[in-house]
Amino acid sequence: MKQYLDLVQSVLDNGSWQVNRTGIRTLSLPGASLRFDLRQGFPAVTTKKLAFKSAIGELVGFLRASRSAAEFRALGCKVWDQNANENAQWLANPYREGDDDLGPVYGVQWRQWPAYKVLDASRAARLQDALGRGYARVAEFDEDGTRKVLLYKAVDQLRQCLDTIHSNPGDRRILFHGWNWAQIEEMALPPCHLLYQFLPNATTREISLCLYIRSNDIGLGTPFNLTEGAALLHLVGRLTGYQPRWFSYFMGDAHIYENHLPMLREQLTRTPFPAPQLALSDRIPDYAVTGKYEPEWLERVEPGDFSLVGYEHHAPLTAPMAV
Repeated sequence: MKQYLDLVQSVLDNGSWQVNRTGIRTLSLPGASLRFDLRQGFPAVTTKKLAFKSAIGELVGFLRASRSAAEFRALGCKVWDQNANENAQWLANPYREGDDDLGPVYGVQWRQWPAYKVLDASRAARLQDALGRGYARVAEFDEDGTRKVLLYKAVDQLRQCLDTIHSNPGDRRILFHGWNWAQIEEMALPPCHLLYQFLPNATTREISLCLYIRSNDIGLGTPFNLTEGAALLHLVGRLTGYQPRWFSYFMGDAHIYENHLPMLREQLTRTPFPAPQLALSDRIPDYAVTGKYEPEWLERVEPGDFSLVGYEHHAPLTAPMAV
């Protein structure tokens, strides 16, 4: 993970101080990226102990479309507790539904994106097409003298990605995202990692992932997001019969919180260990072996189905999360 240390040094050398919603200043650098060949190992930070179980618990919560901090805690991840119950703005938000509620964050958008269509009632072919795509009629109304039909469905973006990888791997539109303008105000925290694009290669039987993050906390967020993105790519590869290859990681606002500087400067004094490998449980079906497509395992995986093999790390370091 020398790349991670190089990123830290780049932000220290080239970043500028900015204020933000948390009240804690950041050294911020616009535009940064990392790129990993997953054949060479898993991108786990080694200059401190990675909170691997917590990161995987969060990923599993996303896969299950969780919107409650209690559900994440049950999966071994406590990082949502403060955003759910200690953020003054969220506590006063009329969309909050009580203790531990987070609103329609990440996984809700990944697996249950609320999609609507408003069509002219007279356009039978369009209505038939929408109904054939799984939309349901919700209501009819008049608009400027024209009869309209409102239709709705919940879109499982991630499942659609797997289906396309399976049926049409040459498609360059295999992506999902979480930035839903209509629901941003209903979330405890708008998504930071917001766009995922899968790039399968049917010739080499390799699959890659590009991840775009609008705002990335280098000290705490980057190790978490790297873990989740790479683990997701391994899982998708297992379920579709591809080997994980390139993981490209793009950051819009790459920043270091002022109170994280001691932790990161200490890491810069440490020599990284070799990258570990990610192991997936044999419980998860391998399409390359079985030839049976089972995408429902997106919801069936448990945190214990993921483990690191050969993970060496330096002593743990901690820093407070900015909320």
